[in-house]
Amino acid sequence: MSGYRQTYDEWRADPQAFWAEAAREISWTRPPEKIFDPHAGVYGHWFPDARCNACYNALDRHVEAGRGDQPALFYDSPVTGTKRTITYRELTDETATLAAVLADLMVVAGDRVLIYMPMIPEAIVAMLACARIGAVHSVVFGGFAAKELATRIDDAEPRVILTASCGIEPGRIVEYKPLLDLAIGLSKHKPASCVVFQRPQISANMKDGRDHDWNSLVEAAKAAGKRAPCADLAATDPLYILYTSGTTGVPKGVVRDIGGYIVALKWTMSAIYNVKPGDTYWAASDIGWVVGHSYIVYGPLLHGCASVLYEGKPIGTPDAGAFWRVIEDYNVAAFFTAPTAFRAVRKEDPQAALLKKYDIQSMHTLFLAGERADPDTVAWAEKALGVPVVDHWWQTETGWAIAANPVGLGILPIKLGSPTVPMPGYAVEIVDEASHPVPVGEMGSIVVKLPLPPGCLPTLYRQDDRMRESYLKEFPGHYKTADAGFIDEDGYLYIMGRTDDIINVAGHRLSTGGMEEVIASHPDVAECAVLGVKDEIKGEQPCGFLVLKAGVNRPYEEIEKEVVKLVRDRIGPVAAFKMALVVSRLPKTRSGKILRGTMKKIADQDPWTTPATIEDPKVLDEIREALEARAG
Repeated sequence: MSGYRQTYDEWRADPQAFWAEAAREISWTRPPEKIFDPHAGVYGHWFPDARCNACYNALDRHVEAGRGDQPALFYDSPVTGTKRTITYRELTDETATLAAVLADLMVVAGDRVLIYMPMIPEAIVAMLACARIGAVHSVVFGGFAAKELATRIDDAEPRVILTASCGIEPGRIVEYKPLLDLAIGLSKHKPASCVVFQRPQISANMKDGRDHDWNSLVEAAKAAGKRAPCADLAATDPLYILYTSGTTGVPKGVVRDIGGYIVALKWTMSAIYNVKPGDTYWAASDIGWVVGHSYIVYGPLLHGCASVLYEGKPIGTPDAGAFWRVIEDYNVAAFFTAPTAFRAVRKEDPQAALLKKYDIQSMHTLFLAGERADPDTVAWAEKALGVPVVDHWWQTETGWAIAANPVGLGILPIKLGSPTVPMPGYAVEIVDEASHPVPVGEMGSIVVKLPLPPGCLPTLYRQDDRMRESYLKEFPGHYKTADAGFIDEDGYLYIMGRTDDIINVAGHRLSTGGMEEVIASHPDVAECAVLGVKDEIKGEQPCGFLVLKAGVNRPYEEIEKEVVKLVRDRIGPVAAFKMALVVSRLPKTRSGKILRGTMKKIADQDPWTTPATIEDPKVLDEIREALEARAG
């Protein structure tokens, strides 16, 4: 029998007592006496009078408890042929040294430090070093283009940027330093210092006066015996800023406070993921995304687990058996990845023949998140692996699962297509446009009753009003998830899609509006619409429909290629934008609204009907014919 219902009911009956109990798992310099203050911040603050340090809880306290020789990180890089085991003591030492280097660069508590790095141990050391001294880290995924990076530099205004000379993809090296230099050139804010970790694959050019060699600074600090102590910080101080959807204009910087985050993550490691201190936990994500923050870095280390840091791909490094090899090598107990990765593995190895080469008996559960887990992929994975495949749903904004199947409380029956049930802290409701609850089984907007639980964003960075406008205004008293779905008669939640223009490409939330803004800047384009169309591997792929200006007399293929290049240059490869299609016109309502929903159904080859509000029904046939011509 699962203990979920009892646990959830305990939270509903007394939320503050529930989180006070969870907070006992954390080492505080000043334990919380007040659990929640509804009058502070945008909607309230958790543990408003407490003091703590996230780095101390992730590292030092395990060393002090006599577990310093236990592995903290298994670094596995098939792209460089490197494996490395780093103990809790070693990780603590490296972190304390780099934190002293940051202090020497005049970084103090509250300063921002931007981290633009690949999946190497130094990136995790960078995050934890910031947490140690109270600097606010902002990790930007290495796949973003210079313009994208520049907007984040201008918003976060970092005193220091920590970077590496390159990232490594199968078959190619991506130089980071030229991208960073271009971004700093584009940005109004100029960091005081950049610290560059030179990887052996390529050496970055350094600029006098601004750039510093990572290893030289660290070696000098070690020689001088410099180690930064853990700062005593307010639980409500920010730990990090993580930028979410939107690629143009002012980005949305999700703020994560220290105390609530570490309490929530520590609770999830046992209750949701069912792992114990000393177990190996692997989240096959990137530190640039929220999954990497929560479940490569902070969650496993807070719990005393060994975390796997994997610099590779699900396929091609070297083959579709890569996941199984890592699970065997490190005795992974719980594995967390995106459905996209499993679709890629399944496409390459449909019979799971490569799995027979490896012993993965250590793994008790596979967790999926990042986009909707389609039932076919879940069923295939369950059959191949012989373990429960648990879908769960959460967002950059929440930092941990809104809905999950809490394996540690006792697994609930799995329903394909559902991330199961709301977690304690989340009072999930399905409402209509007027904020009225809809009947069981009926589709509506998914909202969460305020306050959000510990670990969720208290606000957007320096944008309280935008926080209210974006998330709290439309459904008063609730947080808007911007997802649509329904709850069935057993209380299981189903996520059916976004309610705005954010599409999900391989777990990366991307704004179609942002892409449209880039495409519209092309001199030959009069108007455009970008849709997320179904893709077997990535879940969705962006497709741009272009209407050209009158009098343009050039080959369509030429313009389409230019538009694809424009989006990739402005937004970066992460956009996965490969398809642009010239059409004579776009379907619109009589009021001029583009009928994107109907266009998407046509592109996905789903059943569709002509909307009553359409201006000219013939346009829909033109769209269908254009898509068929391209496919043919």
